[in-house]
Amino acid sequence: MSDSSGTEDASTLVLRISVPAGADYQAIVKELAAKVAVYLGDTDQDGQAAAVALDQVATTVAATDGNGRGGDLTFEFRQTDDALLIRARGANGSADAWRPLPSRA
Repeated sequence: MSDSSGTEDASTLVLRISVPAGADYQAIVKELAAKVAVYLGDTDQDGQAAAVALDQVATTVAATDGNGRGGDLTFEFRQTDDALLIRARGANGSADAWRPLPSRA
């Protein structure tokens, strides 16, 4: 899903994805984070730093019950002039990570 509403530049990337909590689903989203970062020109050319950043914010917002199950997590990837914002939302609130991008100026 891509949504450019509310942005000054219609070419700005906004991507949101919601997945159930769990390592299998987060692995898919981490791969997506790496691919989005590489596509946008992240300074880490294989995108692994973006995957690590996503893992960190997911850990911050995920809540689990006594059996290791948790609610859905929503991830947002947003391109700014000089960074990729990775935002995670879950039962424990939200957390952000930033990855540097080459300037579009």
